Amino acid sequence: MLYLQRLFNTPRRNFLSLLLGLSIASAGLSASLPAHAEGRLHIAQQFGIVYLLLNVAQDQKLIEKHGKKKGVEIDVEWIKLSGGASVNDALLSGSVDVAGAGVGPLLTIWNRTHGKQNVKGVASLGNFPYYLVSNNPSVKTIADFTDKDRIALPAVTVSVQARVLQMAASKQWGEKEFNRLDKLTQTLPHPDATAAIIAGKTEINGHFGNPPFQDQELAGNPNAHIVLNSYDVLGGAGSATVLYATEKFRNDNPKTYAAFVEALGEAAKFTTANPEAAADIYLRINKSNIDRNLLLKVIKNPQVEFKITPQNTFGLAQFLHRIGAIKNQPKSWRDYFFDDAATAQGS
Repeated sequence: MLYLQRLFNTPRRNFLSLLLGLSIASAGLSASLPAHAEGRLHIAQQFGIVYLLLNVAQDQKLIEKHGKKKGVEIDVEWIKLSGGASVNDALLSGSVDVAGAGVGPLLTIWNRTHGKQNVKGVASLGNFPYYLVSNNPSVKTIADFTDKDRIALPAVTVSVQARVLQMAASKQWGEKEFNRLDKLTQTLPHPDATAAIIAGKTEINGHFGNPPFQDQELAGNPNAHIVLNSYDVLGGAGSATVLYATEKFRNDNPKTYAAFVEALGEAAKFTTANPEAAADIYLRINKSNIDRNLLLKVIKNPQVEFKITPQNTFGLAQFLHRIGAIKNQPKSWRDYFFDDAATAQGS
């Protein structure tokens, strides 16, 4: 109160000088503050060994490590979701900063946000063959599925499994019939679908999953067998699961973003060089009771590659545009991935 009395009793010239000084000090304080809030990172991931690089980064605190090198203390929060649709909703709502899902959900949200939030891919989590497994002995190919069969997917029509199944149907019956098997599909998290395939006592007798769930099914039920391999549909090895973010997050948090990408690169090198240690990390982070030998078999599968550069994604993008699933036509994979040195040699 005494300060206010003195302020109002100050001569006019001194009073104006005081106000000017306060304004300059305030402006100087504002200028010293960072323009954007670096150091916070919320990552959405799903289920399966396709997220192993994130598990390694979490266990080894690689994001925090690379953040410190750039002068940023990064607080990382790991969020588990199921299905590309849920992941996309979380990203657009601002609940997460980086989303992990299949190439299908990436292309869906890239198309949806084109010219707005401009969501694009950050990196790949590696190349993994995805198997469509059935415990119905009568189903040898996708042409053998009938209206009595049910195929579990992480997200109907949106997940990469759903899109690869549509590609397979278009090759089997023609592109106009791309959605012929959609009516048989059902959204179900991988753990639940795996339990259903192994038990063999529910209406779910097919599951288009990912490792290690597909491998558990093949080992756990003598009737379980591979109906379709995603590599056969895509024409070779390709990125199955990717990470993506909004343009705003990348622009507003350059140090955090760069630290994240660098951490992924280190995680990929670590996993490739240390499969045994990577397997233990997966078991520890996911509190999984999967057989360790089975897990190692998946990690050491010659068809599996741990790399962050996206590979063989453009064919799926072209297919989705042809069938009208995405309106914006990408001219190359670079249209839906951010331009970064770490992923410059993608496809």
